[in-house]
Amino acid sequence: MTPRRFLVALAVLLLVALGAWWAVERRAAALPEAGDMPGMPGATSRSAVPGSESLSLTADQIQSFGITFGTVEERALEPSVRATGLVVFDETRVAQVTSKVSGFVERLDADYTGQQVRRGQALYALYSPELVSGQEELLAAARLPGATGRAAVPGLPRGEADLLEAARQRLALWDVSQGQLDAVLRRGTPQRTITFFSPVAGVVIEKQVVLGQAIESGQPLYTIADLRAVWVTADLRESDAGAVAEGSSAEVEFAAFPGQPVSGRVSFVAPTLQGASRSVQARIAVPNPDGKLRPGMYGTVRIAAPGRLALTVPSAAVVRTGERSIVFVDLRGGRFAAREVETGRATAGFTEVLAGLEPGQRVVTSAQFLLESESNLGEIMRSMMGQAGAGAMEDMDKGGDGGGHEGAHGEDKGADMRGRPGTTMPDERR
Repeated sequence: MTPRRFLVALAVLLLVALGAWWAVERRAAALPEAGDMPGMPGATSRSAVPGSESLSLTADQIQSFGITFGTVEERALEPSVRATGLVVFDETRVAQVTSKVSGFVERLDADYTGQQVRRGQALYALYSPELVSGQEELLAAARLPGATGRAAVPGLPRGEADLLEAARQRLALWDVSQGQLDAVLRRGTPQRTITFFSPVAGVVIEKQVVLGQAIESGQPLYTIADLRAVWVTADLRESDAGAVAEGSSAEVEFAAFPGQPVSGRVSFVAPTLQGASRSVQARIAVPNPDGKLRPGMYGTVRIAAPGRLALTVPSAAVVRTGERSIVFVDLRGGRFAAREVETGRATAGFTEVLAGLEPGQRVVTSAQFLLESESNLGEIMRSMMGQAGAGAMEDMDKGGDGGGHEGAHGEDKGADMRGRPGTTMPDERR
């Protein structure tokens, strides 16, 4: 190594050493003491958690970091499970209108999807040769002598009276109403078309028939849903499945109605897990008298879980690193230590602690990341100083045969560095 390069390396080494010394002096109060440093005389092992060695801070540092504290204590946990909910039809209030005879649709009274219908309201009128034939049989049975007044003989058929009743029953099984049958008997002639009515009140959610269409027996024509009550299905995480049971109270909030939560109860919890999402579906029955909740709407579901006493800390005190959870404990006198904890459920700003802390301990609820950085500063500075010293020794070993060549040039190089911003040569410190 030439004298110039040797002087440059020496100057850089001195600058690194001075910077490290200044940083160590500034952070001296935060560095672990010798007795707490692993590998040093008198060291004591505390924990396998990185940064778990105790550290000291002055009152000014505590104030400047904005450190606040909470307490480890038993609290009544009333956890709530939060999930996303979807409004769906109440399956017990959905009905399908199906034709029981073949024929041709000659009139549609419910002619569009979404139409509100009442129970007993006309849906469509059908011309059917079967219905016409059935009415003629009814009239023929009614014309038989004494068909409506003969007394039955015990053990024998009722004769003509039974024929009339059988004709009535046949048409009634085809959903012809008793009022329509009485009207046919009064008029004495069959009706060409028969009107069919809605069996339930609700909204037409499916319409599968058009005017003039030929339909077959058993063909579905309408699907009608009663929306005065709906279901909200919530997909629960696997970890929350044990906290929810049938009968649990729940509240659902919708973006369309801010500040107006809807109350309901869990009516069903699925016995199996959904394979793709690894979630459990819960069903919440919700009243909907004014019809403002529409199937397909999303909401936020909060289900109340059974409450119990548990050892807790403020949730802000828990630092989650991905692999573990850490809490900084106040050892008094400005000393702090990180402790690994095992956590349980969290609710209302508090987290359950299953292991790692004792009741009455004071924990840090803010600036934990600053404390973690402070507790690791000593190791970082020692590593920097060790690397700088090893590099300087390597340069000196390589330059042992450099002699005194270019000494004047080396001095010029050092003189040039004095004028640079942030550069302080050793002779300038005197």
